Amino acid sequence: MKKNSLRFNIWLYFILFSLIILVSLWVIQVLCLDTYYEWTKSNNVKNVTNKIKNIDDLLENVDELDLLSYNNDVCIEIFSSDELVYTSGNINHGCMLNNRDKDYTNKREVFIKSNKRKIEYTIRNPFYESNVLVQGIKIDNDSYAFISTSLDPINSTIGVLVSQYKYVTIGVFILSFIIAYFVSKRISKPIIKLSEKSKEMGKGNYYIDFNVSDIQELKELSNTLNSTAQELAKTDELRRELMANVSHDLKTPLTLIKANAEMVKDLTYNNEEKRNKNLDVIISEVDRLNLLVQDILDVSSYQSNTINLNIETFNLTDLMNSVISKYHILVDKEGYNINLHIDNDYIVKADIKRIEQVIYNLINNAINYTGDDKVVDIYVKNSKKTVLIEVVDTGKGIDSENLKHIWDKYYKIDKQYHRVTHGTGLGLSIVKNILELHHFKYGVESKKSKGTKFYFYIDKIDKTDKK
Repeated sequence: MKKNSLRFNIWLYFILFSLIILVSLWVIQVLCLDTYYEWTKSNNVKNVTNKIKNIDDLLENVDELDLLSYNNDVCIEIFSSDELVYTSGNINHGCMLNNRDKDYTNKREVFIKSNKRKIEYTIRNPFYESNVLVQGIKIDNDSYAFISTSLDPINSTIGVLVSQYKYVTIGVFILSFIIAYFVSKRISKPIIKLSEKSKEMGKGNYYIDFNVSDIQELKELSNTLNSTAQELAKTDELRRELMANVSHDLKTPLTLIKANAEMVKDLTYNNEEKRNKNLDVIISEVDRLNLLVQDILDVSSYQSNTINLNIETFNLTDLMNSVISKYHILVDKEGYNINLHIDNDYIVKADIKRIEQVIYNLINNAINYTGDDKVVDIYVKNSKKTVLIEVVDTGKGIDSENLKHIWDKYYKIDKQYHRVTHGTGLGLSIVKNILELHHFKYGVESKKSKGTKFYFYIDKIDKTDKK
């Protein structure tokens, strides 16, 4: 395993976790056992002391005292006027019961004479070679109770635990080492596969299945990567189509310009009529190139948010009539029927140049894809605080799965590139960006064999509010 690999880190953290658990057990069960044992014994003696205080007549309730002594593993002595009046029968635990040790006797006598309410100390029991915890309390004016318990030597117990934990530590560490290896391998294997497949996707292979594990988080990551790969595949396909289409649109006019320029140079420079005809073709193709370059620049500017809108109020009806008048050549010479349906003058608020570009591109699109009747209908309708503009053609319509893609640059439904009659193929993408910059609602509706309708809303201003 590599030092910085995921598998190594999982294995290392698992081993460290096992070591922390083992060290914690050593500290709690071995090093702190003696202290914990004494603390428990001390609390036990205190509980017995509190219960003795609540007994009204001790000498009348010796059975209760015997039971307290037995259940709590302590010895109890009751003194009255420095005379022993009660001794519990629990003498098998090494406490100071009936012990004549001078140290024990002196401490008891000192406490009785001190008139204190309570005392606690540890004393050595020479007979059992153990420490004894003693607590004395004053019951009334001349009655005292002494509760003692042996702090049994637990060194031997600790020694057994230490010996046992040595083997436990070695066994757990070896087991953790083995388990950590297989766990790290199990967890890291699908992640390594995802990493390898991601590298393949980085090389341009977008048709990869990232489903490598049933672990929930990895499954979600796999689904995300699968979606990303699909989107990248679509983007790459669109990029290839865009390059092919732009190259085609550039190559055709450049070829015509070169051919006509050569004809002017070699053949028609003395024939004014033919020369002018060749020059007209050159000018027309240069205009087409300018339009293509401008549309590409516009799309780039809109998508990079570097366009500043010049919002103003204007007469939408006048703008519509002005745009449609530019198509008189198509109407007169090619038989197109472009119908404007508007019943009122509408004053709107937007960037007039950009909205003119939107209307122009939508009409161009309708002209390119309308039916054999060459009919394009444009509707301008009142809609509360907005004006609805619809551009409708009579073409073959668009499938529902293709509708969401038609706003993409150079997206083609049939994937068979054909050069449009008017425009550059970037018109709908420009329309989308302009309307989104204005925050205007827009959309498209289409039915097979019945045509397509593009629409958008534009903010309206009442004539009374016009300034």
